[in-house]
Amino acid sequence: MRNSLLGGLSPRDFLARHWQRRPLLVRNALPGFRDLADHATIADLAMRDEVESRLVERRRGRWSLAHGPLTRAQLRRAGGVDWSVLVSGLNLHLPAAERLLRRFDFIPQARLDDLMVSIAAPGGGVGPHEDAYDVFLLQGRGRRRWRLCRPRAFRFVPGAALRLIEDFEAEQELLTEPGDLLYLPPGWGHDGVALAPCTTYSIGFRAPLGEELAGAFLDWLHARGLPGGRYRDPGPRVSRHPARIPPTMVDYASETLARIRWTRRDVARFVGEYLSTPKPQVVFHPPHRPLPPAAFAARLRRAMVVLDARTQLLALGSTLFLNGEPLALPLARRKVLSALADARRLAGTRLAHAALVPLLYAWYRLGYLHLETPA
Repeated sequence: MRNSLLGGLSPRDFLARHWQRRPLLVRNALPGFRDLADHATIADLAMRDEVESRLVERRRGRWSLAHGPLTRAQLRRAGGVDWSVLVSGLNLHLPAAERLLRRFDFIPQARLDDLMVSIAAPGGGVGPHEDAYDVFLLQGRGRRRWRLCRPRAFRFVPGAALRLIEDFEAEQELLTEPGDLLYLPPGWGHDGVALAPCTTYSIGFRAPLGEELAGAFLDWLHARGLPGGRYRDPGPRVSRHPARIPPTMVDYASETLARIRWTRRDVARFVGEYLSTPKPQVVFHPPHRPLPPAAFAARLRRAMVVLDARTQLLALGSTLFLNGEPLALPLARRKVLSALADARRLAGTRLAHAALVPLLYAWYRLGYLHLETPA
């Protein structure tokens, strides 16, 4: 099935020809596309505590970076210079942004990260850089000039506030206008500069680092009980060289660490919990006046159940993971919840018939899902 978002390519063809291989520019990928929010709304989000934001400025050829929450004074000072305000996780705050993000769900949700928006004055950007992950760049208002360079062993500007490529030399130049979509694989050097007041939406993908996974897994193992015990050395000899580490201490460490064991099942459970855990700054918003259980059950049968944009419901094998917690459920209930996980919305009657009302009510009270009246 061909996809206008991908320039007439089917998702299968796109993944075979371009994904992590070469860029793709799709002209007018979203005909008539209009910004999801005006610049004032985005600036207001950048000032909120629970929103990840940055202000990037360039003055006299020098770059500066300020992390949010930003202040009105910072945003006022940015006027008149080359500046960009970047707000991550726009999909967590605007339903239209969440709908846009889910148009890319031909990639597994475990890889889909968030939708970031950048607003920029003429000349604004973040400088030449590379990303370690795949990214789609959708042009909203204005125009942006992109300079691209294929992956290589880039050198980076020492001591810079941003990880900027030194002596960046572009091999290709592109101009994006409203509705245009640019896909870039990991490692491609790129520099996007606004030619007019400009909005650009970045659909980024999650690519955990090996050391990040290893550290998180060891923490996960520790929470479940790593080998105990304490070093003892009864009857030691008088030390003739006090600075030397006794071999018995190395032996003890080696024997203790050798007792650490895990299975593929342990790794699978860790991965499910890890990938479904919301980011630290994510805050759920429970209903101010929740329905009583009976009223919820009645409304459920005539409503659509919609997962909150912040909710991560993922499946791995016979286990579902909700916001970092594994769910052990009978097959029939698991199948229905898997359908909800894939589509992120499902008719309430299907869920009610699977005897899931008490579980759904608990999630509703926590703000993990919402009930919507069908149009």
